[in-house]
Amino acid sequence: MAMRHETIERNSILMLVLVLIVVSIGGIVEIAPLFYLESTIEKVKGIRPYSPLELAGRNIYVREGCYTCHSQMIRTLRDEQARYGHYSLAAESMYDHPFQWGSKRTGPDLARVGGRYSDDWHVAHMNDPRSVVPQSVMPGYPFLARTPVDNADAADHLRANRTVGVPYTEDMIAAAAADMTAQATPDSDGAAAVAQRYPKALIRDFDGNPQMVSELDALIAYLQMLGTLAEIDTFDANEYRR
Repeated sequence: MAMRHETIERNSILMLVLVLIVVSIGGIVEIAPLFYLESTIEKVKGIRPYSPLELAGRNIYVREGCYTCHSQMIRTLRDEQARYGHYSLAAESMYDHPFQWGSKRTGPDLARVGGRYSDDWHVAHMNDPRSVVPQSVMPGYPFLARTPVDNADAADHLRANRTVGVPYTEDMIAAAAADMTAQATPDSDGAAAVAQRYPKALIRDFDGNPQMVSELDALIAYLQMLGTLAEIDTFDANEYRR
């Protein structure tokens, strides 16, 4: 066996051929399944496309650079799960273009921030972060509450996402502008339709100003749904502490 090994080491052509064979086998094993698998992402019950208001909020989140200080990817480490909740699933980002995983955490991970704080807390936090988190270095975004959300291109946003695989239907696209307003107007005629088209969508006046659907409404709607759609077992932090 030692002689065979020495023969391979001394023959560069033979070693090159053998290396190519090994690399080819490894490549085939990794690439071949992609030709017959419909998706490499395991489907998880409860995952749906963003509602128009949530999508607008996500666009604002990206526009304001929130991803530069907040990740949306809880790793499988026990300490991360104890702090943030169940580790992130690939399916939870399957409709993100681009995804917001990240590794920079000047602020906490937001993958499961939905429902963790009240709408009023988010309003105060976005207006003046240090009013609720004294040690925060985050800048304030008070202008979001004063800026009406733009629903004129809501249908175009859904249509653009459909071209990259997000399963928006023609009905969803046609109703996008109306749905964006209705989700933040719980007494409107279209509120029930939003709930039917987007299960688990929160329908309420997020920023506390019923006179206008603002960019703050959209951003809070987005934040409040993060991590709430997938039907997964809740991580038991008490079990970790034992």
